Amino acid sequence: MFDCFVHQKIPLLPAVEILVVGAGTAGCCAALSAARSGCKNVLLIERYAFPGGTSTQMLDTFYGFFTPGESPRKVVGGLPDLVVNRLDQAGAVFLRPNTYGAGTGVNYNPERLKLVWDQLLQEAGVGLLLHTTLVDAECDTKGGIRSAVIHTRRGFFRVPARRFIDGSGDAELCHLAGIPCERAGEHEPAQSLTTTFRMSNVDLAAYEAAGGKQLLQQRMAEAVERGTHPLPRKAGSLHPMNARGCISTVAVRVANLDPTDSVQLTAAEQEGRRQAFAYEKFFRECIPGFAESNIIGLSHQIGVRETRRVYGEYRLTKADCLGVARFADKVLLCGAPIEDHRADKDGSEETIWGYIPGGNAYDVPYRTLVPRGRDEIWVAGRCFSATHDAHASCRSMGQTMAMGQAAGTAAALSLREDCGARQVSIASLQDLLRATGAILEMPAQFAHTARDEWRKNR
Repeated sequence: MFDCFVHQKIPLLPAVEILVVGAGTAGCCAALSAARSGCKNVLLIERYAFPGGTSTQMLDTFYGFFTPGESPRKVVGGLPDLVVNRLDQAGAVFLRPNTYGAGTGVNYNPERLKLVWDQLLQEAGVGLLLHTTLVDAECDTKGGIRSAVIHTRRGFFRVPARRFIDGSGDAELCHLAGIPCERAGEHEPAQSLTTTFRMSNVDLAAYEAAGGKQLLQQRMAEAVERGTHPLPRKAGSLHPMNARGCISTVAVRVANLDPTDSVQLTAAEQEGRRQAFAYEKFFRECIPGFAESNIIGLSHQIGVRETRRVYGEYRLTKADCLGVARFADKVLLCGAPIEDHRADKDGSEETIWGYIPGGNAYDVPYRTLVPRGRDEIWVAGRCFSATHDAHASCRSMGQTMAMGQAAGTAAALSLREDCGARQVSIASLQDLLRATGAILEMPAQFAHTARDEWRKNR
């Protein structure tokens, strides 16, 4: 951290009520929920040129809205519904069936989603600073955060705030403030990184007629075993996009590199691009329907599944997930399976799955969003308080949006009640979340189809 003297030399911006760091799905929903809960001065900062984080940088499908299986239940609602409804109104959404084990996915046009995030933030009156990087945290004599040091196109500034929400994914604000975090890889192998890529001019009818997913998995395994193509794994996925004749993939695998280290992250980015074009060659040569296709886009950066996770007032565990835990301070539900992408001993990668029994969903407690012993800051998104296995279940974007909704509402409530994060009235918080459409109780009825359930909850 900079020393106090250096901090004093940095210009001070006007104070805000709530500062949200990171405009990913969690950060956007946190800022939106805080503003929609009555806060008039919410500032959201983002280092990239657009909001959305993973949702607009590298993926095109929301998971976590529905439980897996033949009879899905919708377990995420409220602000996340508002986001998808806007996409639906623009004709930029379709529901993907229960493929690759993760449940029904809400596929969208990520370019349209950038605009949707812009519009929702503007309508709510959220202050947004893009091209803005968090540099440091300025703490008081007791260790509480009192301002964030940021770098903008006009230089360095300090932003004082009464409350803070870390939606950076990497727990950057918490790390800079000295809040204890577990680093991915400390106790279990860290999940691998993935550069997603998109291909155009794909004959999807020919692909499906030739065997589709089953043929893809068979030929990927053969390519790895025979050494005909330098693929990093025996299994991967592709799916149709919102754009006609285009597909998106989750196939690249880069392991054993630390994305919080710039040298290692640089190597990961380069390796991800190399693998993407190795896949392009494989698809064109080995998969029916791809002979005339080519890559039209790579993710804006390599996809990172885990880096730092804070130690919160409570840590969600694998036993909580698989035991369908119930908590008095629940603020969202998760029915997503444990989906752990890691390298095997032989260097290959196979995804480890662990399903929630009975197609159920477990509670996620409020305490996982509050760093241990802190009253001025919340976390939302993949830096929340969980063990490696639990995190591998509860990192879907449906859940990260729900975390943001809960954290933003709680921060606004703490200002209204003039209390710290640990003293927020859980009953009041839950009432506010339910009033906005959040789902805190497992739905009693199965949906006939995911689409029917979606329409019913609009």
